Amino acid sequence: MADDVTTSVAASPATSHPQPATAGRASAARPAVPARGGRRAASSRVRKRLEIAFFVTPALAIFALFVIWPILTAVQLSVYRWKGFGPLVDFVGLRNYVSVLTNEVFTDSLVHNLVIVVMSIVVQLPLGLAIALLLNRKMWGQGLLRTIIFVPYVLAEVIAGVVWFQLLQPQYGVLDTIMAAVGLQGPAQGWLGDPDVALWTVIVVLTWKYLGLAVILFLAGLQGVAEELYEAAQLDGASWWQVQRRITIPLLGPTLRTWAFLSMIGSLQLFDMVWILTGGGPANATTTMATFLINEGTRRQNFGIAGAASVILFVVALVMALAYQHFILRRDTRPDDGGRRAARPRKEATR
Repeated sequence: MADDVTTSVAASPATSHPQPATAGRASAARPAVPARGGRRAASSRVRKRLEIAFFVTPALAIFALFVIWPILTAVQLSVYRWKGFGPLVDFVGLRNYVSVLTNEVFTDSLVHNLVIVVMSIVVQLPLGLAIALLLNRKMWGQGLLRTIIFVPYVLAEVIAGVVWFQLLQPQYGVLDTIMAAVGLQGPAQGWLGDPDVALWTVIVVLTWKYLGLAVILFLAGLQGVAEELYEAAQLDGASWWQVQRRITIPLLGPTLRTWAFLSMIGSLQLFDMVWILTGGGPANATTTMATFLINEGTRRQNFGIAGAASVILFVVALVMALAYQHFILRRDTRPDDGGRRAARPRKEATR
């Protein structure tokens, strides 16, 4: 009897231990069930990528067709001597680039583009800012004046060019007629026919055409200046010039720099107004890089030279744009020094 009790007592621990192990094996054998939230997140990411691809693909296709492909074609033509007929077989390498860079007409056209860039900013910036500050005040006929100033920019370049071409004609042009009525006389060869004044005449026409854009952009920037700043400055006894110098112009800085960038790129690519007014003449006095390459390609059938000139124009515009963005536009995207200086004491205090 005692042996039976001892045997049962000794056997009970042995039979009680395997039960947890059996439960562990059963739980380990069950397959892991993925969470529903993970499936939904994955499907949401896929759907979002498909939506982005659906909307971006047409734009990328158009960009590749009308931007990337013409650039690659111009690069290809620039290393061949080609008159527009037959396959590209006469490979000349970089000779077309050497011919363009050593061409006096092209170098003069590059100088003309740079002169137009500088004069557009120097003339249009103060005029546009002054007119914008004037129109920003409440006055009678404010909307009408804004419309009159902006109308020239809305006009097509062809229409504006033809109108000014007729106004500047010698003898029977409106400008020469008015000057003759008051006892003055214009250039004997006309404003667009005299090599000494033709480029400056074109700059005046360009100022009339594109000044409206500067005024509208500056007016839009002025709307973002808080009135409380002007009121506080008046309470402090600041003069009108001090208010403009210390408040308006600094806060208008991003708008001014953006407009200057657009003006620079547009001046480098200038073609239509010059082509209509002078065609690059007289005696290449108003030739730009764009008119040079169009003249070489369409009139002289030197498509290799035109391709090399277009690539050089692209490189010049790209380098100037990157330099302008790096040295001037970068200040509009980086954090200001004031924020950094204010953050330093906070970090030191937390330490």
